[in-house]
Amino acid sequence: MDIIDWWYEAFSKGESIIITDVEEIREEHCISYNMLKAQNVKNVVVCPLYYKNEIKGFFGVDNPPKSDYRGLTTFLDMVGTLLVSFLKLRNSFIKSNNMAKLRSYSSLSKIYEAMHYINVQTGRYHVVKTTVQFTRNLEKYVGNMGEYEIRDDFYGHIKHFTEKVCIESQLEEALEFIDIRTLEERLQGKISITHEFKDKRIGWCRSRFIPVDYDENGSLLHVLYCIESIDEEKKRENRLLYLAQTDLMTGICNRGSGECRISAYLKERKAGLLCLIDCDKFKSINDTYGHAVGDKVLIAIAETLQKVCRDKDVIFRLGGDEFAIFMPGMMEQKAAEKFFARLFENIRQIDIEEMQGKSIEISMGACFYEGTEEVSFDQLYKNADSVMYQSKEKRL
Repeated sequence: MDIIDWWYEAFSKGESIIITDVEEIREEHCISYNMLKAQNVKNVVVCPLYYKNEIKGFFGVDNPPKSDYRGLTTFLDMVGTLLVSFLKLRNSFIKSNNMAKLRSYSSLSKIYEAMHYINVQTGRYHVVKTTVQFTRNLEKYVGNMGEYEIRDDFYGHIKHFTEKVCIESQLEEALEFIDIRTLEERLQGKISITHEFKDKRIGWCRSRFIPVDYDENGSLLHVLYCIESIDEEKKRENRLLYLAQTDLMTGICNRGSGECRISAYLKERKAGLLCLIDCDKFKSINDTYGHAVGDKVLIAIAETLQKVCRDKDVIFRLGGDEFAIFMPGMMEQKAAEKFFARLFENIRQIDIEEMQGKSIEISMGACFYEGTEEVSFDQLYKNADSVMYQSKEKRL
């Protein structure tokens, strides 16, 4: 602008630039003179380009034949008007194509809480869809549905959203996922990538990047970023997981999940105490009082085990009237004996109304695992079971 600022002064007055001989501006506009002289321009006619009543640029003719320069400016104005009209048509066509493309994405967006169309090379984006749950976490409204508006800095926008809604323990991982700078590498050979996070208000969500197209060099150009609510799905998954891992009668772990947890401790060589517990004369209880009372006995034993054990202890039902406990870190004989005494005392206090004061008795077998070598659950079980058998023999 230091070179041609005086051109724009003329344009602002509705005038064109007509230089019939470049030597005439040598003194007054020496910088412009030097520029034109270096390009071998002897005379020039320049007209402004207007768009929405604002000067957006200019164009002209270098070294036109000596003629009616005023008439030439009129002709250039006509060409400029035509050129701007073509640019408007082009922009309208591009916008129409973009709107058509986004309308096609709108049908896909029905399953999502929010969808963004992003240029990963520039960071610019358009909001295809959003919901109240999404916009209420942002300081400014993101735009009306159906309105085509390009915005800058997708990462800044979505980072602000993520920091507001994501729980603290998941925030770092969530921010890594939305970083579009690493997106091309992560999407290599994939049709989409996903990440699950917990929203402070609406529960579990899944965010997803889907590649749309690539530029002429094969580099990733546009992607869709989508967010869907999966809270109900997570609840169903957790319910199924609970059912798969829980003994439905007693509410404690079943044999499969209990063995799995203990095996994980054994693989890590976590020392501890394994206890096997058996309800004495359980068949007699069923035969005398009925299976409903027998079920109450099993439930009462399970509740007692939960009462006397620590949160980190693994308590599970082996099947029938058999239970097991693994107590990680329990390696002292005296501490184990105190636990046994407390357990037997609490078992004796169980009162089943239908049994009319008859107490419940249990047998126990226990063994320590020192963690010096890796053993299987079956090996540890056999050690404790042999002690259990001796306990029953003494009772007989």
